[in-house]
Amino acid sequence: MTTFTKILILLSFVLSHSFANAQKKASLIIINAKVITLNDASPQAQAIAVNGDKITAVGTNSEILRFKTSQSIVVDAKGKTVIPGLYDSHLHVIRGGRFYNTELRWDGVKTLKRALQLVKEQAQRTPKDQWVRVVGGWTEYQLEEKRKPTLEEINEAAGNTPTFILNLYGEAYVNKAGLQKLGINEDTPNPYGGLIQKDRFGQPTGLLVAEPNAFILYSTLAKLPELSALEKVNSTKLFMTELNSLGVTSVMDAGGGFQNFPDDYKITDSLSKRKELTLRLPYYLFAQRPGKELEDYQKWINMVDIDTHMHDDQPTEYYVQGGGENLVASGGDFENFTKPRPELAPIMESQLKLVIGTLVKNRWPFRLHATYNESIVRFLNVIEEVNKETPLNGLVWFFDHAETVSDESLLRIKKLGGGIAIQHRMAYQAETFISRYGKKAALNTPPIRKMIDLEIPVGGGTDGTRVASYNPWVGLYWLVTGKSIGGTEFASPENQLDRIKALKIYTQGSASLIHQDQDRGTIKEDYLADLAILSEDYLTIDAEKIKDISSDLTILDGKIIYGKGEFLKLAPAIPKALPNWSPVNYYGGYQKN
Repeated sequence: MTTFTKILILLSFVLSHSFANAQKKASLIIINAKVITLNDASPQAQAIAVNGDKITAVGTNSEILRFKTSQSIVVDAKGKTVIPGLYDSHLHVIRGGRFYNTELRWDGVKTLKRALQLVKEQAQRTPKDQWVRVVGGWTEYQLEEKRKPTLEEINEAAGNTPTFILNLYGEAYVNKAGLQKLGINEDTPNPYGGLIQKDRFGQPTGLLVAEPNAFILYSTLAKLPELSALEKVNSTKLFMTELNSLGVTSVMDAGGGFQNFPDDYKITDSLSKRKELTLRLPYYLFAQRPGKELEDYQKWINMVDIDTHMHDDQPTEYYVQGGGENLVASGGDFENFTKPRPELAPIMESQLKLVIGTLVKNRWPFRLHATYNESIVRFLNVIEEVNKETPLNGLVWFFDHAETVSDESLLRIKKLGGGIAIQHRMAYQAETFISRYGKKAALNTPPIRKMIDLEIPVGGGTDGTRVASYNPWVGLYWLVTGKSIGGTEFASPENQLDRIKALKIYTQGSASLIHQDQDRGTIKEDYLADLAILSEDYLTIDAEKIKDISSDLTILDGKIIYGKGEFLKLAPAIPKALPNWSPVNYYGGYQKN
């Protein structure tokens, strides 16, 4: 090849590259930013160009402003940090959204005095046919007093307004007015696996205890009145906005108890059709009928075409992703650390094999709730048996939680091509876990570093709203510091992550669980334009303040879906919560003050 020919080829390449760049347009541009790309080849940048739903370029201000047109929206980040939108791999949005407007959140409350004051104020405005509800997301260790409320304090604060307060997975408090409303009296029997505490005179005190089954808590909660259809739509939209305000753009909905398909999915179905979802929302179908789980999954398999749903031209991703997190009731591996580990029934293996075998034969992905290694070993035995008869062949599957999973089990999970969705439950339950199992047992609970070293797909989640809070920044705080929200440092230094690794788990990691990491979780050309401009510099802020970070501006599919402060005018208006008495109108969701 002559020198002249080489020059012509080089000139042709330069001209074609310049022409291609000239053809690029930007519908949205972010400049003057501190961009954490999570792209190892180019980890930081100053500006981002977006066209439609994709990132078209990442670089300096001058490089990106070349794509500006008269129609481009230009956002000046003014030095703020930009990250990929967060992806919660385990959250109960569809169920939680239906009730969000009814709930008084103690998430983030710093004193018991303030928590009880919130109950008192809300009780005074709640109508007679409704309840004050505090539904999870808090622990006594986050409070200055380091204790739970007494029933006397709750009764005094709530007065004659029925009140239900859920504490993690272990117990709930019902005031006297609530007991009367529910018809719980001295003759009410204890449900299986639960306790209605009674005083020395045989009268119910108002304390409901999971021993260890949380059915008593959730079945009681299910008896409380629901909102109207219109109010549920408003409630779901506001819950999604709340998540957007924390930088969340994608969620895998893990199903949940008392959430029946397809009836309880009508609200999100309608929002999807109206293009009003502000989250990517693949969801799993959770078996509801003990002993009849196989019938449910056979019915759902005939109702839902997984492949079709995954490739529908949805305005925002919303589809059935698979089965789980509960596949059979006999595999209920309850994470109630106030009680001993549950012994799963001998019938579990045969029931689970029928369900997983059916899912695998029909190429349905699945996820499985698994807290303790003793249960995980038995679950893996079943999955290995199914794999021998009907090979998984790369089918998506993963465990949720896996707090005490062993090294041997991790190797078996890797061999079977599985993943693990971890949640920040230990940030809320470390003290309880330590009191039962000791400090040493908590050092690697769950063994995050070993999962990463084995290159097992690991995604981050919250398990909100009824156990831990839905705030992913508490999860990032936990991963980085190894601390609970009560300030207890329990994780070994080896099991703590640097800030970039932690952020990758809540972005790329969650996407990798269902093989979506090739087009999201990274700020990179041709990747999805799901982004968040943060309230603080995640990389340099004091580690104790990571849990207080939120989003100033959130972008999904290249569109601004949330903004506050100086970015407020760029975002859609947030509607008032319905009904008018909703705690959301007075306190919002996560309590930052």
